[in-house]
Amino acid sequence: MTDREFLLDDAEVQRFIVDGYLTVHADYPARFHDAIYQQIESVFEQEGNPGNNILPRVPQLQHVFEHPAVKGALTSLLGPGYILNPHRHCHLNPPGRKGQRWHKDCYVYDHNLRHPRFSWLLAFYYPQDTTEDMGPSGVLPGSQMYKSLSDVDPAKTQEKAQALCGPAGTVALVHFDAWHRATENGSNRKRYMVKFQFVRTREPDAPVWNHHNRSWVLDIPDKHPAISRDVWDWLCGGRSKQEADTKAHSNGVEKAISEQVDQLGDASESARLEAACALAEMGAPAVTALAAWMRREALETIEETTATGPDNAHGTNPTSGCAALALSMVGPAAIPALVAAIGDDHWWVRAVAIHALARMGAEAGVALDDVKAAAEDAHWWVRRNAIEALGMMGVFSADVVDVLVRAVTDSDYRVRRNAALGLSKIGSDGTSAVKHLVGMLADENRYNRFYAAHALRQVGTPEAQQKLMDTLFAARWCPITTKENMY
Repeated sequence: MTDREFLLDDAEVQRFIVDGYLTVHADYPARFHDAIYQQIESVFEQEGNPGNNILPRVPQLQHVFEHPAVKGALTSLLGPGYILNPHRHCHLNPPGRKGQRWHKDCYVYDHNLRHPRFSWLLAFYYPQDTTEDMGPSGVLPGSQMYKSLSDVDPAKTQEKAQALCGPAGTVALVHFDAWHRATENGSNRKRYMVKFQFVRTREPDAPVWNHHNRSWVLDIPDKHPAISRDVWDWLCGGRSKQEADTKAHSNGVEKAISEQVDQLGDASESARLEAACALAEMGAPAVTALAAWMRREALETIEETTATGPDNAHGTNPTSGCAALALSMVGPAAIPALVAAIGDDHWWVRAVAIHALARMGAEAGVALDDVKAAAEDAHWWVRRNAIEALGMMGVFSADVVDVLVRAVTDSDYRVRRNAALGLSKIGSDGTSAVKHLVGMLADENRYNRFYAAHALRQVGTPEAQQKLMDTLFAARWCPITTKENMY
């Protein structure tokens, strides 16, 4: 259980929402971090980079993320029950190495669409004192809302960067969609950084940090305050009923809608976001225009959807358009238009519409039947988003469970992964999925094997636990076995 003393407060959560990062300190004795540093050194020198296996190879790293300050911050931002993703990597930045270009990380080969309402965090841990000249990670504050920059070449980037530095034990928590990079190491010292990823397992229904004031109190520069407040409301469990009713009954906004719709085609991404936010604030009267623009944006960006680039390195994690973001911000008044879009003749329009519904969580419950039907769509990306949405809506009736169970054996690995994540949220009601989840422990995708194990653990029945234990025991990793010490 997380110690409340170490949870974030309102101002810290709000600052993370705006800036997209914060740093905490695992203040163990210096010898603890030095021991990790020395073991990482030994692994790199004798075996090379172990990739995902850095944690079983250096198991003391787990203690970093069990530190009360780190757990408190993760719990505050991702809620109780968050999980450590199996993708992790140790980055060595040696003396003299040039820095990276600005980029966004991909979601370990799943096809999540990016959204300010975050479910994933990056965690950067430094086992040594790290100063700005040692090539620490850099981040562009507030950049998580943008799919483009002035320039990804740091020599030409106009946005102001922030170096993430600190003493050994510093852990930087970063919004998964923030633009970041390794900076130049101009020192004569090695810089190690171990990158982990943490994932939310349930939609927020109430504040889980040290919460005292429901109002937005932070007074710092914020390019898109409407988006920040939307994320804040979501983390707090949703808009108040009075606010939702006020938005849904706005009148006399036809001219304003027309003016803002024109701005959705502006060359500036910032201007497009501002126009989308203004339309979202108008609520129900703007929905028809937003839905039409969502379809237009989707069709105009279809090639961009799978193209590789600094914001989508594997062609897996595009950012849906500004209109789709606005519709998810509108809330229930937008649901009929999004449900209609699920019937569109283009698969990407269908996928984007379902994603907007998914980001509403329980608010979108009235669209449950339509989303269930979309889980049988001919296109894998639509099925993937539909299965993800069912898990985020939080309605686990018998027929929903049946849909998730069938999806565990889908032909597409991304659908299977999200089915396992959905089933992990329902506990022992997922017993009908145990057989298929056990089969998924041998999935061709390494990350699916993890999610199947996580789901079996959460199902928690004796059968599920025994099957899981049998598999994990056979796959046990010995952290002291190396090529120099094989027996």
